[in-house]
Amino acid sequence: MEELNSCKTAINQCAQTKTFAIAHLYKEEKAMDMHIHDCYELYYSISGGRQFLIDNRFYSIAPGDLFIINQYESHKLTQIDNHIHERIVLSIYPDYVKRISTADTNLDYCFSNRDTGFQHKVSLDKAGQNRFLYYINKMISATGFAHDILEQTAFMELLVLINVLSNANAAQAAPAEYKYSHQVEDILAYINQNIALGITVEQLAANFFLSESYICRIFKQATGTTINKYITARRISIAKAHLNEGDSVGEAFEKSGFGDYSSFFKAFTKAVGVSPKKYASLSVS
Repeated sequence: MEELNSCKTAINQCAQTKTFAIAHLYKEEKAMDMHIHDCYELYYSISGGRQFLIDNRFYSIAPGDLFIINQYESHKLTQIDNHIHERIVLSIYPDYVKRISTADTNLDYCFSNRDTGFQHKVSLDKAGQNRFLYYINKMISATGFAHDILEQTAFMELLVLINVLSNANAAQAAPAEYKYSHQVEDILAYINQNIALGITVEQLAANFFLSESYICRIFKQATGTTINKYITARRISIAKAHLNEGDSVGEAFEKSGFGDYSSFFKAFTKAVGVSPKKYASLSVS
């Protein structure tokens, strides 16, 4: 399997092959704004030095940290600096994981299980880091006869490892350790609790007894994105989840909190690349 050097290329290849793709990134790329995509993502940090915002949770990033992100979770790297951040990113087609699972072993569990105790981050010890990189190397070095079988076998072994570590991580029920700002934490919680309602910057400022300029400034400093962009990304991820569950486009629109259908249609199509109706038809096909 070819090792790619762009996340966007890996996402596109994953969608085309309907399997998975690996990107190994050494140089700084322009950080994407709050975004969602139709593939699972495994984000493995080699050099650390960043901060992740996933849905409404902040995580610090250290060398050896692994992040497990599903296709409904909006995410963004924040606290960008000028240091090179080496990382490995796997883009994974969700149906592929379901297809290679068995009646006794659900390899999709680490992506689909999202209870209140779930932690996106798993910090690997040295042995875990070596095993992770061993499986990555097996996948990208497989050539010649039966290379596809060797790639798939290594990929399945990697998912077994990640599920075991993720389950152990959840059993500890440790809270997300990174608290950048108590005010922003409260704002994020309020937005997510009221995402289906009309939320404005003016309303948020009044609710928290802050000025509009101040609340916008601290939110951008903490998350790296604006309040309105964050709300839009979260609403699109909610709409996608409802469409994948079989809800109609109208039901997804109503449950996602957009004020009018035109805004919903434009925002969804821009972020996802296809219209809500097209996305719904692809989800059930």
